[in-house]
Amino acid sequence: MKAETNDRSSYSNLIYTALIIVAVTTALIFPGPFTSVGDFPLKKLIVPLLQIIMLGMGTTMSIKDFEGVIKQPKAVFIGVTCHFLIMPLLGYTLANVFSFPPEIAAGVVLIGCSPSGLASNVMCFIAKANVPLSITVTTLSTLLAPFLMPALMTLLAGQFIEISFWKMMIEIMQIVILPVLVGLALNRIFHKSAVMLNRVMPLISMGGIVLIVAIITAAGRDSLLTVGWTLALCVLIHNLTGFTLGYWSARLFGLDEQSSRTVAIEVGLQNGGLASGIAVQMGKVATVGLAPALFGPIMNTTGSLLATFWSQNPPKDVALSKTASVQSVSSQDV
Repeated sequence: MKAETNDRSSYSNLIYTALIIVAVTTALIFPGPFTSVGDFPLKKLIVPLLQIIMLGMGTTMSIKDFEGVIKQPKAVFIGVTCHFLIMPLLGYTLANVFSFPPEIAAGVVLIGCSPSGLASNVMCFIAKANVPLSITVTTLSTLLAPFLMPALMTLLAGQFIEISFWKMMIEIMQIVILPVLVGLALNRIFHKSAVMLNRVMPLISMGGIVLIVAIITAAGRDSLLTVGWTLALCVLIHNLTGFTLGYWSARLFGLDEQSSRTVAIEVGLQNGGLASGIAVQMGKVATVGLAPALFGPIMNTTGSLLATFWSQNPPKDVALSKTASVQSVSSQDV
């Protein structure tokens, strides 16, 4: 049964990645339909779509999501700390190394300062990693985002563009915290209906993120055609280095293999949708929003490949545990 669920999640994730790639390609070739409908600019849909996605995240959350803080505080602390240290510093370093125009460079830093990607929990499940740890790190990094993102952006991206700490904090509160709190309340009040929402909201979230990526790609088409391949290479290095440093940092601090894989995924996968929403609020979606738009399809492709590889090579301690369970059952049958 677990194997079937794992295969289904892997299959859904591949479809999701394929849809994002198709959306990017289509928006580059035919930007018009993703730019505006009549006199209405479609970029105005990005923030409401993100709020719906975060509302959906809230309906799937409960107090149990924070149990990991109590059960494995060291792993949670390492996961969150690595995420908000490794990816922002990598983004800042890469933005300077590649010498992008200021607003595009700020976008590279922005995606690095974002919280964990919403897809990380699915990736960890496929990879046979520590899913409870993944959920806890994703939740905490998301809730810390209104404070850490503006602080990190002011510190690291301030040399590229002007950053307003308080304005960004309020915007992230509106995009993330309020919808999540409403979702938590709905889950609490309408618990039975929330079960149905849990099935529907992932599909809505998937469609919302695909549409957001298409809108940003169309808006920044001219800039993408100028720096597209270089920016894609930068984003790929950012993503892969995040996986690598996340994994080895966790191992360095004494985490087991399964938890180290979780930290790698949590560090390497970013919430590109939130970064895109911030770029929209800054009025720079066609420049600052480009790195987040590219990060989505790239991280989903590499994340899927990594998760699939790890699923075929489970941690030794998990494999030994399964072997012991099988031997125990066999001895009872005899």
